[in-house]
Amino acid sequence: MEMQAVILIGLIFFAFIVLLKTARVVPQKTVYIVERLGKYHATLEAGFHILIPFIDKIAYKHFLKEMVLDVPPQSCITKDNIGVEVDGVLYLQIIDPVKASYGIDNYIFASTQLAQTTMRSEIGRIDLDRTFEEREKINQEIVAAVDKASEPWGLKVTRHEIKNIVPPVSIKDAMEKQMRAEREKRALIAESEGDKQAKINRAEGDKQEAIAKSEGEKMKRINEAEGRAQEIERVAMATAKGIREIAAAINEKGGFDAVNLRIAESYLGEFGKLARTNNTMIIPSNLSDVAGTVATVAKIFSGMSQQQEEAKDTKRK
Repeated sequence: MEMQAVILIGLIFFAFIVLLKTARVVPQKTVYIVERLGKYHATLEAGFHILIPFIDKIAYKHFLKEMVLDVPPQSCITKDNIGVEVDGVLYLQIIDPVKASYGIDNYIFASTQLAQTTMRSEIGRIDLDRTFEEREKINQEIVAAVDKASEPWGLKVTRHEIKNIVPPVSIKDAMEKQMRAEREKRALIAESEGDKQAKINRAEGDKQEAIAKSEGEKMKRINEAEGRAQEIERVAMATAKGIREIAAAINEKGGFDAVNLRIAESYLGEFGKLARTNNTMIIPSNLSDVAGTVATVAKIFSGMSQQQEEAKDTKRK
């Protein structure tokens, strides 16, 4: 009985080992490479699979997710002979598990080494100042080189990113001084541009103010001139009207007598004012002949009236 129990336990253990060797569950985004008697037989994708025990063997397991590989820091020499330390990150994915299993011994190490050598080559083609500006171009060149070389390995390189570019301490100090000088230069330029714009604005304001003042002065003078012109015109019109009224009054009955009287009064009045305002005066020799003076003025008015009548007759004809 004890022997039978031992045999039964041995059979159960053997059956368990066979089950483990036979049944396989492949997770999602994972593939198993199966070798039968040491030779490639099949690629097992996600799901449940049955193998032949002691004949079939899972030789490789590959993950189909995109992998991230850290490219270790390395020393590179730029075109202008400056040593810099550069590291990066490489992204790749297995697209052919069979090639990844039998095309190369260690595709991760090979891809990393190829990325480093390509990086050294690309850094050596450019100057130190341009290494910071042309990161994108360097990344593209590394991706193209590694992707082309890793095609026989069943890999697809998706992208590469440079993490750090570390120059020597002396170069870093010089670059910092250069950046400080550049910032100070930009600050001075900005300040001068601001001062220039302020002066331009002030000059433009002064110009507009001068124009406005001149326009105001111009309008003022125009208005004053128009006012004086209107004043002169109205005085002239009033004078002409007065003259016409006087002429009309002279032509009426008794007009000449009234004019003679008015002339005599004005003559005597003005002569009296002259006597009051001056200590010394010249007395006309014919002072007593007031009537003759009045008659002379009356004769002038009579001649003017006769000329006006002749002009009216000419217009009628």
